[in-house]
Amino acid sequence: MKPESASENTGTGIDKKIYRMQAEICRTLADPIRLELLDNLKEGERTVTELVEATGLRQANVSQHLAVMRQAELVTTRRQGITIYYSLTNPAIIQACTITKQILLERLAEAHKFISTVQLSQEN
Repeated sequence: MKPESASENTGTGIDKKIYRMQAEICRTLADPIRLELLDNLKEGERTVTELVEATGLRQANVSQHLAVMRQAELVTTRRQGITIYYSLTNPAIIQACTITKQILLERLAEAHKFISTVQLSQEN
């Protein structure tokens, strides 16, 4: 049996490219406004105006974040006359957001349980 080389242990060039691409998606998702916009797009396509109304954010801010997500290929556009509709490129992105939210809620529940235990022990 042939021993593994250092390059085999650290991944191939293709693996490293995939990791970089995955990190780019994660960087794009690492913004609360973008997460809110994605959440608003999970039910279907929306215009910038609809997203502004749903989030209470300024139009320029919404447009800027949509442009970043479009560049990262998380959202796509469709033009109808002068109106541009935004939608998710792949609905699976919502699953990724849901999983991270679930992890957060589990952490918060554990922290709450710990705090309650500490408070009870201090009362006794």
